[in-house]
Amino acid sequence: MLALPGLAAVPAAAAPASAAADPSSEPGPSTTSSTSDVPDVPVVPNQAVPLDDFYTPPTPLPDGADGAIVRWREEPRQLTARNYLVMYHSTNATGQDIPVTGRVLVPTTPWRGEGPRPIVSVASGTRGVGDTCAPSRWLDYERPFIEPMLLAGWAVVVTDYEGLGTPGGHTYVVGQSEGRTVIDIVRAATNLPATGLEAGGKVAFSGYSQGGGGAMWAGELQPEYAPELDLVGVVAGGVPADLTEVAEGLDGKVGFGFLLFAAYGLDAAYPELDLDSYFNERGRETYEREKDACVEATLPHAFQNIGMFTSTNPLRSPQWQARLDENRLGANPPDVPIRLFHGTLDEIVAPGQARTLRDEYCAAGADVQWEWHLGEHVSTMVTGAPGVITFLDRRFRDRPFLGHC
Repeated sequence: MLALPGLAAVPAAAAPASAAADPSSEPGPSTTSSTSDVPDVPVVPNQAVPLDDFYTPPTPLPDGADGAIVRWREEPRQLTARNYLVMYHSTNATGQDIPVTGRVLVPTTPWRGEGPRPIVSVASGTRGVGDTCAPSRWLDYERPFIEPMLLAGWAVVVTDYEGLGTPGGHTYVVGQSEGRTVIDIVRAATNLPATGLEAGGKVAFSGYSQGGGGAMWAGELQPEYAPELDLVGVVAGGVPADLTEVAEGLDGKVGFGFLLFAAYGLDAAYPELDLDSYFNERGRETYEREKDACVEATLPHAFQNIGMFTSTNPLRSPQWQARLDENRLGANPPDVPIRLFHGTLDEIVAPGQARTLRDEYCAAGADVQWEWHLGEHVSTMVTGAPGVITFLDRRFRDRPFLGHC
């Protein structure tokens, strides 16, 4: 089951660009690519064709507000949707302006509810830490869960997060960065006239696993960071709410490779953490080999532990603990309905800390639905999917919400 994300990924076909970069931005690299066939068998993401020039931001990066378009192009339709690749401005965990890429999918199915077409910002689950793993490059394992959203008439936007596709390390599971990128691609979608999407329509955040954390962080950050959005709900499963507790549950266990990725991600977000100073020789060799790896690289690390790669455990240092605390969910519950779900047998993201998040939200007066699923990490993504669609449909249609607190 751990292999499913890596083996299910199939590269999206490249195609000639039919849209130019935003005229307000500085000239950038060519956005034209040649046509290539989509393989008819699954491939490992980091064996795909190289990234094209679209993912290289202009230097210097032109000024722009969060969500402003740096460049864009229209690509061939994906199943039921018009398909736009975008690069946009966002803000990282240390407050710096950064370029981020992602996709905007606008369905051919009309929206038959009230108001402008709603937008779901889908925060992706783990793809890896290398540029070739970027969600915008793949017709991948989450697309079957996105298609029902498009068929309902909702636009879907999917960020690549910081450092996937674009230069720099990917800030894997760093919520202070991920949450902003999840929000800002909504702004980007409405800032791009070609999409036909209007600002002011209903918005929801959705995600599972890494994406569950990204969606919940977007929900917690939105009231202050993007108060203009009409956020109506957040749905998140397999949420890594407390990274310290998640790390303790991975050390020496089947999912230890995800802990390595998390260490790489924190170090990318906060260079002062100086992960290299904690590594032993094996740790440095592993990092150099895997700093651009996709999700399948986690598999060989099953049942390994932190001591095999470090001379001193970074998770015990005050600097690391301070940054981990900054990325702990629960302090600012969203003021909109929330749906949380988790697998009782989840072997990757500790169930206990997710239950604690629910309890903290409830204690703070948030409106929360909670659902346990009898299953491990990957199967819960599947069994939780129908509830995601039902929740979003009710939020977009202003139906009553029944909380479980």
